[in-house]
Amino acid sequence: MLVESALRHPWSVRMCAPPAGGGAPSAVLDAVYAAQIPGCVHTDLLAAGVLPDPYLDSNEDAVAWVGRSAWTYATSLDAVDGSHERTDLVFEGLDTFADIRLGGRHLGRTANMHRSFRFDVTGDLAAGPADLVIDFDSAYTVAEALREELGPRPNAYPEPFNYVRKMASSFGWDWGPTLVTAGVWRPVRLERWSTARLDTVRPEVVVRDSDGYVTVNVTVERTAAGASRELRVIAVVGEHRAEAAIPPGRADGTVLLRVPDPALWWPHTLGEPNLHGLEVTLQDTGTGETLDRWQRRIGFRTVELDTTPDDFGSAFTLRINGIPLFARGVNWIPDDALPSRVTPERYRTRLEQARHANVDLVRVWGGGIYEDTAFYDACDELGVMAWQDFLFACAAYPEEGPLPAEVEAEARENVVRLMPHASLVLWNGNNENLWGHEDWDWKEELAGASWGRGYYLDLLPRVVAELDPTRPYWAGSPWSGDEGIHPNDYGHGTTHLWETWNRRDYSDYLAHVPRFVAEFGWQAPPAFATVRRSISDRPLRPDSPGMLHHQKAEDGNGKLERGLAPHFDEPASFDQWHYLTQLNQARAIATGIEHWRAHWPLCAGSIVWQLNDCWPVTSWAAIDGDGRLKPLYHELRRLYADRLLVLRDADGAAALTVVNQGAQPWSGEAQVARVRADGTITARGLLRFEAAARAVAHLPLPDELTRSADPTKEFWVADCDGLRAVRYSAEDKDFAHPEARYDVELAPVGTAGTEEQAVEVTVTALTVVRDLLLQADRLDPAAVTDHGRVTLLPGEKAVFRVTGWSRPDPAAVQEALFCVNSGPGRRAE
Repeated sequence: MLVESALRHPWSVRMCAPPAGGGAPSAVLDAVYAAQIPGCVHTDLLAAGVLPDPYLDSNEDAVAWVGRSAWTYATSLDAVDGSHERTDLVFEGLDTFADIRLGGRHLGRTANMHRSFRFDVTGDLAAGPADLVIDFDSAYTVAEALREELGPRPNAYPEPFNYVRKMASSFGWDWGPTLVTAGVWRPVRLERWSTARLDTVRPEVVVRDSDGYVTVNVTVERTAAGASRELRVIAVVGEHRAEAAIPPGRADGTVLLRVPDPALWWPHTLGEPNLHGLEVTLQDTGTGETLDRWQRRIGFRTVELDTTPDDFGSAFTLRINGIPLFARGVNWIPDDALPSRVTPERYRTRLEQARHANVDLVRVWGGGIYEDTAFYDACDELGVMAWQDFLFACAAYPEEGPLPAEVEAEARENVVRLMPHASLVLWNGNNENLWGHEDWDWKEELAGASWGRGYYLDLLPRVVAELDPTRPYWAGSPWSGDEGIHPNDYGHGTTHLWETWNRRDYSDYLAHVPRFVAEFGWQAPPAFATVRRSISDRPLRPDSPGMLHHQKAEDGNGKLERGLAPHFDEPASFDQWHYLTQLNQARAIATGIEHWRAHWPLCAGSIVWQLNDCWPVTSWAAIDGDGRLKPLYHELRRLYADRLLVLRDADGAAALTVVNQGAQPWSGEAQVARVRADGTITARGLLRFEAAARAVAHLPLPDELTRSADPTKEFWVADCDGLRAVRYSAEDKDFAHPEARYDVELAPVGTAGTEEQAVEVTVTALTVVRDLLLQADRLDPAAVTDHGRVTLLPGEKAVFRVTGWSRPDPAAVQEALFCVNSGPGRRAE
């Protein structure tokens, strides 16, 4: 039986070549530090106290020398006994350019962060212990040399990330720091085995006529002695079993297993994410000995991508088990700029947060990594669909030199690694490169040079068709499905909407109904406690040095200011700026999602840029770099619920749109009121509706609700089944808001000293209170509230449940409550 064992001796790291431009502290040049595996140079130097935290202030600049240095990792391997014919040294991930020596023998050189590597070290460890030494070149050095060799290629950023197979965002992004890592970033182990082992296992899972079928394709590696042995592959799901023989000398085999009427896997918005254990065993037929075993959980479901042409262009609709759905998505970036720090527990927390916000699809963006298995395991269990980009983003990628071979090897390994996961529903060729080639002035700069087209339209679709034929492949995002159609055409395929935010107000979302919005977003700063922790500027200002360093988008603060200007008067303080920019982010995303959900099934999905951050930064994220929830997060929970009310203009007339993505019809009565600024209700209407399952109903507002309305003094509210929609036709700066007045009461709830202990903050409105928000982290850095913005009419109450508030203080609440028609919280006298 194959035996795995971790390396048990401690690791060390030292600099083996300083940066060419200098900058490294002299104390580091000859020092040796303890290393933690998995990890990277940055995490090891942080642990040793050598580096300042690169996430604080402008320390990112002070540690730039690390990425331009070369480093050596070392440990010792014990001798192994002769009980197995073969001993392999297996690296799950090396970042990135590594020369590996064991006992003085050169094992090989690696050049890809996104692959694993295996070396036969049987003879090296038979005689006794041996030193393992890994020399890592600076990724900068290699990338710059390849750029010189292969020629310039257009790039959205000035760094040479498109010449190497490394996490592109290590070189910085418009939301991320430049921290170019090196090290043993994923686990390393020894494997000892005899006769044969399972090299790859590819379960193709399909459903036909209510029965599940698993075609288990395996490849095996044999020892010299095992070449003449007949092998047996056995596949088991529950009580169902099938097997097949692999004749002597063969390296591949296939087992077909039928599972009658299995419970299907569904995204959580459609049903239960049922999983089934699959065990694949490799045996020596002659002796009956078990040689290797592979175990995963699989899900029986079908995935289809409907791209049928129609009167509006062509569809882009996901169907799971035959059911079409509006994908309620978020984009995912690496959750830490030092990705070895992301634990299975952190993955689980972040994805549970996504599910709690009613997200049912997470797109793994192409400038990051193929995430750890723990990420996809959590998606499987939670019923969150995963869309996986191949790792190309915002640049032209050479198709000469060492890259094509690395790209193919990387793609093959990761398709095989990830395909068992039921949550994986789509392979996507790249992020924005097909679009960039058309619209970003690449063609003149390329002058005929390669740029990646062959990867996206030839190599990658061939790999997916060969290795994972059960899932759709799409050449890129955005992409319209045909080279004869502009890649970002609203009528076809996937669309990215970045003119809105970069140059236009978010009201521009209302001008378009794309078939599928794969990227759109609006920036806001992180939570106040995150800003205070990571930036030492006092007083804080939007343009203070630390705030500007933690704003990576081009003219980001200018865009924030221009985004506020159409809606609000100029903020009078940092606190007001912070509240209004976070509110504007939530409103912008609401404008888009409400509009597109109202146009289901013409529009079949939205993927917000972005769920998460990798450090404390002003960005498009809903969850900031310290893991705190921004108001956008709570807004997503409302926007992505099965049921949604939207007050909107439909074909030039005011209407209430009732969105029902639930499996059951929704019928009821919506109360719609026209309300004056002072809270007086001037007209009421009762709208009866019926919305079929996964359907939308549009209800024109009665004339008495809209006739002679004054948009500067009146607004509309619709209520039904605990849901509310609010519509102001005038901007806040033009509306006759009263000064907000409200009462606040605190009451402890739950059991003291337990996780259930909380404080309920009840706000009772004495006037109209527009977009009331409790910033819980202002009460305590650990405090969290259960919901976001709410608009109240006089006499109405909002109850915020706050956990993590160690010392409740009624006075503190006044400084943590914000609304549009007031500054920091103001209690009625």
